Amino acid sequence: MALSGDWTAQNLGRAGDRLRREAPKDATLDVAKLGSFDTAGAFVLLNAGVKADGGEARPDIARLAALVGRPIEEEERGEGKPRSVYAMLVRSGQNVENVVSDAYHTMAFIGRLISTIARLAVSPGRLRLAPTVALMERAGLDALPIVAITNFFIGATVGFLGANLLSQFGASVFTVELIGVASLREFGTLITAVLLAGRSASSFAAELGAMKMNQEVDAMQVLGVDPFEALVLPRFIALLSMTPLLTFVAMVSSIVGGMLVCWGVLDLTPSFFLQRLLTNVGPVHFWLGLVKAPFLAVVIAAIGCRQGLEVGGDVEQLGRRVTIAVVQSIFSIIVMDAVFALIFMELNL
Repeated sequence: MALSGDWTAQNLGRAGDRLRREAPKDATLDVAKLGSFDTAGAFVLLNAGVKADGGEARPDIARLAALVGRPIEEEERGEGKPRSVYAMLVRSGQNVENVVSDAYHTMAFIGRLISTIARLAVSPGRLRLAPTVALMERAGLDALPIVAITNFFIGATVGFLGANLLSQFGASVFTVELIGVASLREFGTLITAVLLAGRSASSFAAELGAMKMNQEVDAMQVLGVDPFEALVLPRFIALLSMTPLLTFVAMVSSIVGGMLVCWGVLDLTPSFFLQRLLTNVGPVHFWLGLVKAPFLAVVIAAIGCRQGLEVGGDVEQLGRRVTIAVVQSIFSIIVMDAVFALIFMELNL
């Protein structure tokens, strides 16, 4: 059987169906007179179960048919996919390699950040004050409303739970201590850090990643500007300086929310609430919660900036790095909070 015309995706039409109906089994086709030919035509020939014999006149058709037919033959023989155990081992090895590589690059990033801070300590005039202040406003002051409102409802929720549970034992007055310890020691710091992880870490990663995609970071290096000094350090200082302020606002908002719940549900006046809070809770829990804020800020800023600088040249990597920045920040926050809890427990604080 001889074929003619253009066997392409645009010109095939019903030719493939006719070939399957009319071609005898194991027929050999003469394709020397074919016009244009692409992968669609090769797939039709292979699907019809016929062999293309173009001789020396059309070696391109034979190569294209072999190229299209190789994955089909591998799939029929079961060679297209590795065995399940082998695939699991491959994925496990790749995950271990990724963890080791990520740890190595994290240590390198931290070392370079420390060296940049050391240079800044020797020459404070190297600090770029204008972008640092702008980032303090964007990462700190602009986050005040969401931090205050979120922690207000967290304190109110703790108050409702305490009033509901402790009233069953006739100890509803201890709701004040529950709200004070939970707000000052844990929730004020933890909720603020989680909000900053979703807000600032993702913002830092997206901004630096977009600059990396547009080769602005490479241009800065060509001009002799250190990207760590111009991009990473202002974000690091801005978040480090504003996180304690946001944590303080979060603590106050949480206590106000719990106080209003105690006033409305348990009929405990604000003056009684504050007096009992100062007497039985005291400033110790306040300082224990506030001392964690700078450490969490360092983690959030470092992870966000590092993931932004790891972005490649496509948008897919940008989205993936932003997601990794948020997930790693939240995970690191929870781990650090647990470590601080163990330290405070060992110190009987």
